[in-house]
This record gives sequence, C-alpha cells and structure tokens, in this order.
Amino acid sequence: MTALDASLPVAAQPSLDGLVSLAAAAEEAGYDRAWLPETWGRDAVTTLALAAERTDEIGLGSSITNVYSRSPALVGQTAATLQEASDGRFRLGLGPSGPAVVEQWHGGDFDRPLRRTREYVEVVRTVLSGDVVDYEGDLFDLGGFRLRQGAPDPVPPVDAAGMGPKAVELCGRFADGWHGFALTPDGFRDRLADLRRGAELGDRDPDDLRVTLSVTCCALDDGERARELAREHLAFYLGGMGTFYRDALARQGYGEAAHTVHDAWTGGDREAAVSAVPDDLLADLAAAGTPEAARARLDAFTDLAGVDAVAVSFPRGATDEEVRATLEAMAA
Repeated sequence: MTALDASLPVAAQPSLDGLVSLAAAAEEAGYDRAWLPETWGRDAVTTLALAAERTDEIGLGSSITNVYSRSPALVGQTAATLQEASDGRFRLGLGPSGPAVVEQWHGGDFDRPLRRTREYVEVVRTVLSGDVVDYEGDLFDLGGFRLRQGAPDPVPPVDAAGMGPKAVELCGRFADGWHGFALTPDGFRDRLADLRRGAELGDRDPDDLRVTLSVTCCALDDGERARELAREHLAFYLGGMGTFYRDALARQGYGEAAHTVHDAWTGGDREAAVSAVPDDLLADLAAAGTPEAARARLDAFTDLAGVDAVAVSFPRGATDEEVRATLEAMAA
C-alpha cells in the first residue's frame, strides 16, 4: 500500500510554532512522514529538531537539503543529530536544487551538480557509519573526521532528489531512495525506468529503494479557488525558478505550454503566465479541487506502480487555514 506523506509548507506559515504544529497535525491525521523542504523560509534543521521534540511517531525528513550551502561532513553530523533527536525517525533527503537557488540565493557556482550529489551521499554515509572519513573524490578531499558521539542506531537512510534521466539514474546507483518532483504520471514512469537502470548499474535491487513522489494538492470546498492556487503555484515554478522546471516539463511533452508560461512570467505578465497553465497540465501535476475531486485525482498518483509514498505538498499561495484544510481532507 502506498504511504501518504506530507511536505510542510515553509512559505505559508506565519510562525515557527505554526509550522511545527503542522507536523503534529500530520501525525494526528495519520500521515506516514513529514518532509520539510528548505528554500527561502525557515531552515530545515531547526524546524525538524523542534518537530522531533513535539511528535512521537511520525517519520521526519528533509526534502530536500541542497548540496551547496553546507559541507558534506556537516550534513552528516546534522543527520546523525536529527536521528538522535527523533529517536530513529529521521530520513535525509539531498539534492542539488537548481541554479536560481544556488547562484542567486547562496552565491555559489552551480557546478557539476550530479557529481556533487554523489560525493555528498558517499561522504554522509561514511560519517553516519561512525568510521573515520578519509575520502578522495573529484570535488572533495577529506581526511580525519569522525563522529565523536558514535554512529546513530539505526543509521538514517540517505535519499536523493532528481528530475532528469541522469539525476534519477544516480539516485538508483547510490542513494537509499528517490524523491520525484514535477512529474506527470507518464513522466514518472519514464524516470522510474532510469531509477531501475541506475540500481542495476550499482548492482542493487531497485525494490530496496524508497520512491517518494511529491504532488501539489489543494482540497477546498471552493474547488475553483483550490485549482487557481495550484495553477499559480505551477506558474511560479515554471517562470520564477529559472529554466529548471520548464525543461523538466518539456521532457514530459509539455514543452509549448511550459515555454509560454515561462516567457509570460519572465516578461512580467504573471496573470498571463497563470492563465497559460492548461487544464491538462494542471491535472497531470496536481490534485486540486473540492475535497472529493482532489482525493480522486490523488489516486492517479498513489496507484502508480513503483511509488512507495506520495507526499502531499501545498501551493505556495495557500493560507494557513487552506493548508490545514487540505492536510485533513487528503488524509480522509
């Protein structure tokens, strides 16, 4: 049976307490895991530590922590600490994010993202093992580091995010799981083949990898409001996050629509950009509408062969009340 996770909305909450309380609400509603993205809102480490303190059973994880803003050894320390804080409920999600985040927000160079992700996974795994980190990679040359407090037990799994064929193949070769974003059902099937090929290249069993698919959801009594929020969310990612998501949608057969939305957004006409998101693209990427319609649409994702968990995520423009209504409705 496909697990139902929740992806906490960092941009929507007026307070840290409110954000952490959503993890508790997800636990009460029966969600399997609460994931926290780290973008321009509150940092994931502080928030997840508080969520660990205020929950008892729900799994917790980062989805995703980018591999540019912290060193790999520090990410390993952080994963070990959050595993301890949560009594073994933590799962680390890593990924390169994109140029708009890394270069514009963190002032770094978005260089060799796939190689960097691979080396982070390898270094973090060594840190979590409790062994001395003596690592010679293309990007990192490390020696002498070791966890002072000993290895976490159990060792938290290390997942990776990927959108393109090579990125997903890398997840299959080196990570414990894959986080998929902005994927239509057909696009997911294509990337799942990449994941399985990567697992075979790494001499691993693909069935041992946990596949988590993030789906934008909005379930409100006002179904049109829910669909408009989801449409605005997609337009923002297509237009406001560089070419990253635009190119991903083009690979999935929505090249014309993705370019139209992107060009309108970057040209300053955001209303036109939102209007340019076609209904078929909205239905292929989101579960939005009345609670009944949204839950029915979510089934198209939870029923996909190869999906272990669907993470309910929320439109960036949704209010706290709308987020909580959706959280409850999708778990019903």
